Amino acid sequence: MISVSETEYELFMEKSFVRLLAKNEIITQPGVIPNEIFFINKGLIRVMINDHKGVDHTIHFAMENQFISDYTHFMQMQPSIYTLQALENTEVVVLPRSTIDWGYKNLKEGEKMGRLIAEYYFMYQDDRIRNTYLRTPKERYESMSSIFPNIHQRVPQHMIASYLGISPIHLSRVKKSV
Repeated sequence: MISVSETEYELFMEKSFVRLLAKNEIITQPGVIPNEIFFINKGLIRVMINDHKGVDHTIHFAMENQFISDYTHFMQMQPSIYTLQALENTEVVVLPRSTIDWGYKNLKEGEKMGRLIAEYYFMYQDDRIRNTYLRTPKERYESMSSIFPNIHQRVPQHMIASYLGISPIHLSRVKKSV
């Protein structure tokens, strides 16, 4: 995302740490202020929200070489409304808030890094809104498949259906038409 010197990289990574997550482990939950951003080295994480009836809805998946957090609540320092769950044994680099703040101030392109992460997050959310309101289930399915290669082999079908906003039965019909 940005150019960093070897020294900058080493100093930044000294302020971060690697964490191994077990399959199905919850790493953030509603009501807690998120103070970390995660970079996925290996594995898969799902972001979900529970509605007023207690039904969980998959909002996002994140895979290798992607950042994930409840970014809005991280930035606002407010309690999260989302749950982040490892769907596989997952290895992440944990970037605590203090590390992010240090990076903004001390990396030559630290502010650029923050801007690029925010831009990526905005574009992803904008695409999710377009998917929800302007695209057919088949188009949403195709978009998801391009964003998350091999997701079908890694995630239960009911989570994919939830992400697409359709029932598992409708997902079966969509898959047959592709």
